[in-house]
Amino acid sequence: MKIAIAQLNPTIGDIKGNINKMIGMIDKSRAAGAELVVFPEMATIGYPPKDLLLNPDFIEALNDLTEQLLLPVSHNIGILFGTVVYDNVSGMLYNSALLAYNGKIVGRQNKSLLPTYDVFDETRYFMPADTRQCMQFGDLKLGVSICEDIWNDKDFWDRPRYPIDVISELALQQPDIFINISASPYHYGKFALRSDMIKSIAKKHQIPIIYANQVGANDELIFDGGSFCIDALGNRALQAKVFDEDIITIDSQKLIQGTYSNYDPNEDVAWIHDALVLGIRDYFHKTGCEKTAVALSGGIDSAVVCALAVDALGKQNVLGLSMPSRYSSAGSRDDAYILAKNLDIEFRTYPIEDVFEACLRTFNGDSSPKGDLAEENIQARIRGNFVMFIANRENRMALTTGNKSELAVGYCTLYGDMCGALAPISDVPKTMVYELARYINRRCEIIPESTITKAPSAELRPGQKDEDSLPPYAILDPILRAYIEENKSFAQIVAMGYEADLVKDIIHKVDRAEFKRRQAAPGLKVTTKAFGIGRRMPIAQRWTGSII
Repeated sequence: MKIAIAQLNPTIGDIKGNINKMIGMIDKSRAAGAELVVFPEMATIGYPPKDLLLNPDFIEALNDLTEQLLLPVSHNIGILFGTVVYDNVSGMLYNSALLAYNGKIVGRQNKSLLPTYDVFDETRYFMPADTRQCMQFGDLKLGVSICEDIWNDKDFWDRPRYPIDVISELALQQPDIFINISASPYHYGKFALRSDMIKSIAKKHQIPIIYANQVGANDELIFDGGSFCIDALGNRALQAKVFDEDIITIDSQKLIQGTYSNYDPNEDVAWIHDALVLGIRDYFHKTGCEKTAVALSGGIDSAVVCALAVDALGKQNVLGLSMPSRYSSAGSRDDAYILAKNLDIEFRTYPIEDVFEACLRTFNGDSSPKGDLAEENIQARIRGNFVMFIANRENRMALTTGNKSELAVGYCTLYGDMCGALAPISDVPKTMVYELARYINRRCEIIPESTITKAPSAELRPGQKDEDSLPPYAILDPILRAYIEENKSFAQIVAMGYEADLVKDIIHKVDRAEFKRRQAAPGLKVTTKAFGIGRRMPIAQRWTGSII
C-alpha cells in the first residue's frame, strides 16, 4: 500500500481553509498513487486552539465542515487525520485521530496521554481515551497514536510521566505499522531527541513507524515538520522537509521489509534561523499583516532581527528606523545605514534629540540633567513612541529586538524597546545571536563586521557598555540556561564553578524582572524553556530558595 504523509501548516481556527488545504493535498496524494493519506494532529483546526475549544459554535462548525467538505473526498482513498470530537454520549471533547473512507468514519482513536507541562494544557479541554485499539485498513493493521502517546516509553526515559505505555499496548495487538500523528513544537535539539526516541521504539518492537508532524508557527510555538518513517530496524527511511509543507509517499511493504536507504540530518544554527523566519512569516500571514518596522540601533540584535524579517517578509515589506540621540555613536549610526543598504530596505532617520531635550526640561526644570535611570529609559520610550506611531499610521507591525539574555535580567525598558507586536529573538541568548549573525553573513557581509565585533551597548549614557551592568555574555548565558531552562538551584549553579555573589545577583535580577516579561510582546520559542506560556512564575513573591 502506498501511504502519503501530508505535512500541513494549518491556521488556528480557519476550519474551512485548513480543510480545503487538506483536500488539495489529498488530490496530489491520490495522483501519486497513494491509497492512504496521513495528516498531523488537529489538522482541521490547528494546534494549539486553546479556548476556542470552549466555544460550542466552533465545535459545531468543525463537525459540519468535516462532514460537508472532507468526508466526501475520501472516495476510494483513506484519510487519517487529527481533529477534535465532541462525544454525544459522554458530553466531553476528545483529541482524536479519525480514519475516513468512502464518505464514512471507519476508525477512531482518541488521545490517551494529555500533557500539562511546559506549553501544554490539554486536560483543560479533553478527556483521555479509555481504550487503545488498532485500526484495520485494507491489508494493514495500523497502531495509531497521537503525539504525546509515543513519548512515554519506559525503556527510553528514566522517569516516564504516565502509568500507561500506549505503544506497548498497541504492540501486543501486532500491528503492521505504527502511525503517530503529532503537533510537536520545536526547540533546538528537539528533532534529534524525537528521532532517537522513535528509532528506539521501532527497534524495541520491531515494527516500523510513520510519524506525521505539523509544520508552521502559531503565536509563540514553531512546528518544524520533518515528518519521517522509521523501519523495524530503527533506520530512517524517508523524511519530509523541515519548516515547510511537504508530502512524502512511502510503500508500506518496502518500509516493513526495511529496503529504504538510511538518512539522518544534523541540526545546526541554520535550523534556528529557519525556525525564526517561519515564526515571523506565519505570525504576520496568519494575523493578516504584511509590513513591519524595525528600530535599528546599529547593534547586533536589531541587525539580526531586521535580516530575519527580510527573509520572512521580503525586503519591500521591511522598514528600518534609525532614531539617534546625543549618545548615539557615529559608528552605530553608520552601521544601521550600511545594514539597511545591504538588505536593500527602506531606511529613515528620526532624531529624538528635540523630544529628549523637551523631556529633560519638563522633568528637571532649571536643574541640570541627572543622568539617572529615568533619563536613560525616557530615550527608549521616545523611540518606542516613534516606532508605534509609524506602525499605526502605515499599517505595520513593529518587531522588538531584545534577546533572551536581556529579557531574563530585565535589561530592557517597558514601553520603550519592548514595544511591538512580536519579539522574534526573545528566546535567543546573546551568544546565539552572534552565531546567527555569522550564519546570516555566511555568503557575503549583510551585517557589518563592526556591528558583530564592537562591545554591546545600549548607548543611553556616555561611554555605556552592557558589561557595566552585566557580566560578559559568555558567563551570563550559561548561568541563565542553568537557572531558567535546567531549573538548577543556587547551590547547583555555584557548584558549576561560578562565584556565589555573581549567581545570587543574576538570580535576583531574573526574579525581579518578571513584571516586565508579563507585559512583553509574544516571543518565538526555540529553547527548551522560553518566557511565556511555558514558564508561569508569580510576580509578587518572596521565595529565594537556598540563596542566603
